Amino acid sequence: MATETDILQELGSVPSLWTRRHLLGLEELTAEEITLILDKAAIFRRVLDRGGRKIAALTGKTCCNLFFENSTRTKTSFSLAARRLGADTLDFTASSSSLSKGETFIDTAKNIEAMGVDVMIVRHQTPGSPHLLSQNLKCSVINAGDGAHEHPTQGLLDIMTIRQHRGSLKGLTVALVGDILFSRTARSNIWGLKKLGAHVIVCGPSTLVSRRWAELGVECCYSLDDILPRVDVLNLLRIQFERQATRPFPSVREYAHLYTMDSERLARAKPDVLILAPGPINRGVEVTPDVADGPQSAILDQVTNGVAVRMAVLWLMAGRT
Repeated sequence: MATETDILQELGSVPSLWTRRHLLGLEELTAEEITLILDKAAIFRRVLDRGGRKIAALTGKTCCNLFFENSTRTKTSFSLAARRLGADTLDFTASSSSLSKGETFIDTAKNIEAMGVDVMIVRHQTPGSPHLLSQNLKCSVINAGDGAHEHPTQGLLDIMTIRQHRGSLKGLTVALVGDILFSRTARSNIWGLKKLGAHVIVCGPSTLVSRRWAELGVECCYSLDDILPRVDVLNLLRIQFERQATRPFPSVREYAHLYTMDSERLARAKPDVLILAPGPINRGVEVTPDVADGPQSAILDQVTNGVAVRMAVLWLMAGRT
């Protein structure tokens, strides 16, 4: 089993290729930068597979989860990733903060930063919030989801899972199915997948899949059944009712009839099709239990890879000094 010294030697120092102080989205990253994150995440994934050994790579650093929306996987995995790297962690709860007394968003973040925070991990319902903080804070800012804009570490862990199961992404056809309009995960996936050479299809009801997505170089489709035979990866996105002012389709039952990935549709897909879902999954809506828990599903791999990706991102953000 590799020792901590072996792991640190394999990691090396933060490469000169990485010059960014913040991770705000995959739109701004190059293919080389995305690959660098994935390569470092692969090292951390091996560490997790060997029993989750802690590495003193960020000893003395402090990471703060500044979350203004509910989260299970993202918040927990960032906390776990920081602890596995030897960093201290701080969790912020908006409901019990001075925001209720009239303190501004920026002042709240600045006060937390003044306590010695090195990395601020931000989730907010307003698009652009992490970008605003990056212009007002000295510490590193990581976007953990800003409205319907981007969710870069989710995109990275999805791509890492595909690469883990399929090797190179070049030439693969990846379909993002469901709520494209309100999905920050879809946006991050589109930027990352295209930069690594995949062909991307966005598929869902016409109310959630505008033809304007084609301007980003993706294929638009409204029938899941039509694309099944040629898709290598299906990423099944949750319908985000909490972001929708009006219901984008007549009923959940109708949506499920047209877009749920079930055993019948799975039989018409490629034999080795890979099933992903960023979660939380609504069983029976985006995917049936037998498919979600079946051999072609990599949903739990995504969760484990989420810790590895976030370890890599935190190390790149705070490991230089």
